[in-house]
Amino acid sequence: MSLTNKILLGMLLGIAVGIGFNLLIVVDEASNLPATPLGVWLQTVVIDGVLDAVGQIFVASLKLLVVPLVFVSLVCGAMALGGHSRMGPLATKTLLFYMFTTALAIGLAMGVAALVQPGAGVDMAPLANYTTPASPSVKETFINIFPSNPVQAMAEGNMLQVIVFSILFGIAISRTGGEVGSSMKTFFEQLNEVVLKMMLLLMQLAPYGVFCLLAKLFASIGFSAIADLAKYFFTVLFVLLLHGLVVYGSLLKLFTGLSPVIFFKKMWKVAVFAFSTASSNATLPVTMRTVEHDLGVDNKISSFAVPLGATINMDGTAIMQGVATIFIAQVYGIEIGAAGYLTVILTATLASVGTAGVPSVGLVMLAMVLQSVGVPVEGIALIIGVDRLLDMVRTAVNVNGDAVVSVIVAKSEGMIDESRFHNMKLNAEVDPV
Repeated sequence: MSLTNKILLGMLLGIAVGIGFNLLIVVDEASNLPATPLGVWLQTVVIDGVLDAVGQIFVASLKLLVVPLVFVSLVCGAMALGGHSRMGPLATKTLLFYMFTTALAIGLAMGVAALVQPGAGVDMAPLANYTTPASPSVKETFINIFPSNPVQAMAEGNMLQVIVFSILFGIAISRTGGEVGSSMKTFFEQLNEVVLKMMLLLMQLAPYGVFCLLAKLFASIGFSAIADLAKYFFTVLFVLLLHGLVVYGSLLKLFTGLSPVIFFKKMWKVAVFAFSTASSNATLPVTMRTVEHDLGVDNKISSFAVPLGATINMDGTAIMQGVATIFIAQVYGIEIGAAGYLTVILTATLASVGTAGVPSVGLVMLAMVLQSVGVPVEGIALIIGVDRLLDMVRTAVNVNGDAVVSVIVAKSEGMIDESRFHNMKLNAEVDPV
């Protein structure tokens, strides 16, 4: 069995086992704790013990790779493009495409939410129990993009600052001639090979990590949480699928002429992994390898566009914000108006540039968006019960967006191997993870 099929099996078994545990654990309504010895044992030893420990070890092993992978791959990409006359236009094009798809996503989400009216008749009782997350201003977000201490940025995992430093460092190497420049290029190219090999070694943990993460999640989330917010939940889910399949597929066909069917067949394994981890950064090694190896995108493009997308391309998160803003405004009986809609689209698009690809960070971004149109941020408490499950789906949308933009930019620059893109046998024989 290939590693990808093992990951898929682990995901399905994790969901099934988690639902089984959730049904077995009888909760005392007064204390909100397990009411039977079996329930106590399952909750404390199995769910909060073994499953949580293995899941956290798996996520930690993935995070271990993120900073070195982004730094080394971006340095290599910037070295290759540093003396290239298209470096500036290529970077601008990539950034604008990411911002365009994000604005499109949130606009679509708000349009659907305005028609569906998911907030009609929702009880506001949970609001008193929620602590508002601290959110930076748009000005602070942009200032924080630029590092004052690159070592500190790497230690803290501040990916935008790491990206800026990596690109500058790579360009500097490309413009350093002689023996020094040549030896530095060789060093980083060899280091990139080592990091990728390390990635393949750690990916052997993936089936077990995915199983534990999903088993714990579904053991903790009962069906009642979804039932209480069914209209909101399925509105977000519908827009995510619409954007992730129809919009991305249309953009790919429009700008490249390539087959969306082939694209999604090659990316479904990455989407499964993104769904399991709920983190664009944790999925980054798999996304990069698939975009370059299976979709045929030149390393110069993939090593730049994919890490950048994992940090700033938050289409799935933008969709949640669009629907959630309309939902919370309807709960409070607040009319946003046309100007409010435009403000939300602009704020969410700009805020996505400063958002890290980690689980549930969208809730912090949502607080910024709600404040921009005068909607009480306490309303976030209404959606937090189902956000983790939706976070998994929108992460899958995000990574597909990273790959779509990478392919579009590569095609526009003539830097894609279309024979690799169309070669389905290549995808079947060489497992991308």
